[in-house]
Amino acid sequence: MNTPLQIAVVVVSLAMTAAGVALLTRAVNQFVQVIRLGEPDRSRAGDPVARTRVLVREFLGHTRMARLPVVAIAHWFTMVSFGLLFSTLVVAYGQIFDPHITLWLIGSFPPYEWAVEGITVVGAIGIVYLIALRQKQHPRSEGRRSRFFGSTFWQAYFVEAIILGVLICVLLLRSLEYALVDEAHATALHFPFGQILGRAFEGLSEGTLENLIVLVAGIKIAISMSWAITIGLNNTMGVAWHRFLAFPNIWFKRNPTALRIGEGRTGSTTSLGPLQPISIKGEVLDFENVDELDEDAALGVGKIENFTWKGLLDFSTCTECGRCQSQCPAWNTDKPLSPKMMIMALRDHAYAKAPWLLASEEARKDESLAPAASIAERPLIGETGYEDNPLAAYNADSGIIDPDVLWSCVTCGACVEQCPVDIEHVDHIVDMRRYQVLIESAFPNELNGLFKNLEKNGNPWGLKPRLRMDWAKGLSFEVKQVGSDIEDLTEVEYLFWVGCAGAYEDRQKKTTVAIAELLNEAGVDFAVLGDGEACTGDSARRSGNEFLFQQLASQNVEVLNESKATKIVVSCAHCFNTIQNEYPQLGGTYEVVHHTQLLNRLVRDKKLTPVAPVEGGSTSAATYHDPCYIGRHNGIYEPPRELIGSLPGIELREMPRNQERAFCCGAGGARMWMEEKLGQRINVTRTAEAVATGADTIAVGCPFCRVMLSDGLTAQQSQGQAREEVQVLDVAQMLLAAVQRGKEPQES
Repeated sequence: MNTPLQIAVVVVSLAMTAAGVALLTRAVNQFVQVIRLGEPDRSRAGDPVARTRVLVREFLGHTRMARLPVVAIAHWFTMVSFGLLFSTLVVAYGQIFDPHITLWLIGSFPPYEWAVEGITVVGAIGIVYLIALRQKQHPRSEGRRSRFFGSTFWQAYFVEAIILGVLICVLLLRSLEYALVDEAHATALHFPFGQILGRAFEGLSEGTLENLIVLVAGIKIAISMSWAITIGLNNTMGVAWHRFLAFPNIWFKRNPTALRIGEGRTGSTTSLGPLQPISIKGEVLDFENVDELDEDAALGVGKIENFTWKGLLDFSTCTECGRCQSQCPAWNTDKPLSPKMMIMALRDHAYAKAPWLLASEEARKDESLAPAASIAERPLIGETGYEDNPLAAYNADSGIIDPDVLWSCVTCGACVEQCPVDIEHVDHIVDMRRYQVLIESAFPNELNGLFKNLEKNGNPWGLKPRLRMDWAKGLSFEVKQVGSDIEDLTEVEYLFWVGCAGAYEDRQKKTTVAIAELLNEAGVDFAVLGDGEACTGDSARRSGNEFLFQQLASQNVEVLNESKATKIVVSCAHCFNTIQNEYPQLGGTYEVVHHTQLLNRLVRDKKLTPVAPVEGGSTSAATYHDPCYIGRHNGIYEPPRELIGSLPGIELREMPRNQERAFCCGAGGARMWMEEKLGQRINVTRTAEAVATGADTIAVGCPFCRVMLSDGLTAQQSQGQAREEVQVLDVAQMLLAAVQRGKEPQES
């Protein structure tokens, strides 16, 4: 058949195909060019087998999307339909020439035919559900609480319409194919949906059916190629491009294997983990030779091209789903930081500036590059301009990112934990902070005091090192110190890393005493460093002062190695993460356990025995707040819960947001030392959530959390929003109270 319709369909289809292929090829080339503008990162290719295994698991198992199970199922079928139904596009090209054509070999293979129709139907149901969900959670009804707030809606609508249109065409073609062939043959090959819909066309002539197949096949090709043309013209269309870019982005994620957290357990496989040192041209910076650097060397990220190639790949991969935004404590307390919109702004800036970066010096004089040159002159971090309009914090005239965005981050990792394509938001924020601190000296005023105290006295409070052992003065037993009571740590089982808060902060001193008494009660031989300890440098590093972190960390690693430390127990989540995950970068590798892990083990081994209260056996309720730096960052969720569960008379009540979805206390990322001037207070928001459980005790496992939640509880109680008897206690204090109930009163 060579009807005018067929000729027109063939001409249009081939023309659109040529345009689509050409534009896609150009777009892929642009992606490669832009991503190669980034700094080298040689840490991304190790352990290819593990990386491939993780990629296959995340892709086929949709493990990173499982936080929203129904969405994950719908997306999985939509994703599978995209790949599996590519064969129907191949058939469509044949059908515009010959309506009777089928795929060679498998075209008449019943299982293939059934799979095509089954996936088409389920995929259509899935995309309709996702469309309905986007409308239900639209910002017009949910405002900034919608995870789609700030997303580019026309792109999402376009992609959803394309998918739905293709699936409808597949079903129509199946139905027309059923009507065109004899019933016996069709019944054997076609899944019921093709038969049911096909009966509507049974009265049509063969010529009419052939023309309809040609027309629908042409429409299917036109829809597919309009998609190819559109995304080929829009490199920043992450909602479409992520289906290709997600594969390399996941493969090159920072942690290809699960994090080790001791006791034979493994933690998260997200891209959370140790922050990387500053690198120049792919080489780790030695701060002792910093004076030898070129004048144009960047410490951190001050321009879009200072990000690594993986950073630029991250920005390109963002699908604008808003899962990061929905979990961000800063965004949920009305601050300008949206991890999603930050990534989108960096992506758009990278591709707008790329033509100027890729042009030669001579070519940059071309007037056609004037817009890109203007963009190139804009600073990455602008002047403060945020005024209760979250959209104004991005791509403002003064810069791409408002500084309030940068300094609102608590580095809790909720964004990274939720991201289905493994974007590393926290790393990018810290890299920009490094440039602001080390090059621009542009950071919140409160950090001046923090940096000076750390430099002068090795702790955030600026107190003298000789006061580090004051917490132990009231104990009934001697706490061994390295250098005075013992020569080195080979003489004891554990080094107890007290930490700055544990040594100086009055509330946390009680936790330090409780841990020491419990270890002594259990017969655990331990020692401390006393004034040999200094701050681990967590706050310095996450606030961008990498130079100060390197000083503190190197000093501590030297002391630990000289003391022959092997096993360390810590009570601070931030100290745990830094010593466990970041000190190995400086030559300090140790077995580190959090105090809740060790105490839980001691209870399981019957070395500590908690006893129920005597007064009528009444039960009290406790809720546990997951510290971000032992929870999301290191996957330690169960030991503290098991420990609370072992306490007689205590009922554990979970907050709605717990474990990997826990809400930060607001102290991380050095926010502990900064005023919270924008939006609601994060610690008050989290405390209100804890109080709402009806618990009598808010249990914590980190001194930063204790300070923040105690302050939040005080604010709640002063306003009559929390009962006066509610208290914040470390899990160690709760265990000590239960253990001491089992001891006979001491004679005076």
